[in-house]
Amino acid sequence: MAPEIRMRRPEDVPAVTAFLERHNALRVARLDRLERPLEHPALLAMDGGTVAGVLTYVVGGSAMEILTLHAERQWAGCGTSLVRAAERIAAESHCDRIFLITTNDNVDGLRFYQRRGFRLAELRPGAVDRSRAVLKPEIPAVGAYGIPLRDELVLDKAPS
Repeated sequence: MAPEIRMRRPEDVPAVTAFLERHNALRVARLDRLERPLEHPALLAMDGGTVAGVLTYVVGGSAMEILTLHAERQWAGCGTSLVRAAERIAAESHCDRIFLITTNDNVDGLRFYQRRGFRLAELRPGAVDRSRAVLKPEIPAVGAYGIPLRDELVLDKAPS
């Protein structure tokens, strides 16, 4: 059964805060800046009364950035449903580009996004190293699958 997708409501803030904290996403370093996803709009994937996934985003000019995307369980459809809902918002906001920034170790994320039409657009060598040194020292030196965590990758697509 597909999750219910809806915008975050004020009463959701405690649950979304706990969710983002579990996913180490209360503060996000990217593009040489530190962002607090709770300060931006969020889409929620709800499984009954439980938050099963969260996508936060920023709309600026003619582009939407997916700031964070996390799901409690892989392969349950939450991530895909959240991305599709974000694409609809981007189209309604007259955005001609949706983009996101991920890290070089996020091979699962790269698979996920590319299968949904995103393309590699930019490599930012050493960007994670800079963020670790200046913005967010708790970023680990080694990420998923034992891959040294060093670079940012930008992926983008036109809204569907």
